[in-house]
Amino acid sequence: MAKKKSITRISDKKRGRPKVRFSFWGLISIFLLSFAACFILYMVAANFNENFFSDEFENVVVEEKPPAESDGESSGGSDGSAQTVQQNGSSVTNPIAQSQPRDSSYLDSCCLVTDNTLIDMGKYTGLTDIIGSGELGAANCNTYTLESSYGTKTVYEILQIKKPEVVYIMLGDDIGTSSVDDMISSYTELVKNVRGYLTDADIYIMQLPPASEGGAIDNGVINEFNTKLLSIANTNNVYCIDTNTALKGVDGNISKEFISTDTGALTEKAYKTIAEYVLCHIV
Repeated sequence: MAKKKSITRISDKKRGRPKVRFSFWGLISIFLLSFAACFILYMVAANFNENFFSDEFENVVVEEKPPAESDGESSGGSDGSAQTVQQNGSSVTNPIAQSQPRDSSYLDSCCLVTDNTLIDMGKYTGLTDIIGSGELGAANCNTYTLESSYGTKTVYEILQIKKPEVVYIMLGDDIGTSSVDDMISSYTELVKNVRGYLTDADIYIMQLPPASEGGAIDNGVINEFNTKLLSIANTNNVYCIDTNTALKGVDGNISKEFISTDTGALTEKAYKTIAEYVLCHIV
């Protein structure tokens, strides 16, 4: 007897189902194509919109770190060269460049810290708020006490009480008798303390006037000291004005009209010239 053949039929539905397979390279291809499409659209938008990048990044804030503190020497240039500093949110290059002249009433808001160099400033100009003494100097500016309406106090203690809007500092009359290193160290400490306490005040370091011809102090020493003052200003984010140039003659010495041949003190014209210079060098 012949054997019966068994025929198994495969359903058409089952045969037609596609098999789903995962392709890693296919996923990579989709990603690369998507990235390329987005990049092309981004570049097209940038080319057709002139303000595209400013619109994209105008809200980005860059925080600037203040210069590192040192013993009076600027990290940006130990030679005391001009340098941009940050104060009250603005960038300023020391020494301060000439500006539009301000009215003399500006001096009413200013306080001057000085030694014998500018001790008579209030006598000849409108800058009458003065913390100073002939015994005060750069080397002892943090320890010397002065008689004031607030009692016997140091310069820094008086400034803490007064809280002036603008502070000008001219110290260095003791150059030649005190160690320059001691002078710069003390000067730096005073500026650092005042800057730290009077955070909203404008603080200006005034460079020393030139030496007189044949005087005991050489202009080379004066210039070196003024370079260090510029470095102090740059390091501590305060302003510096070149009052040395304001009184300098063509020979590099202080002009004869600015110095008394009898006393060696600055003349009335010198004081008025300094006041005019201050009014034309304000941030």
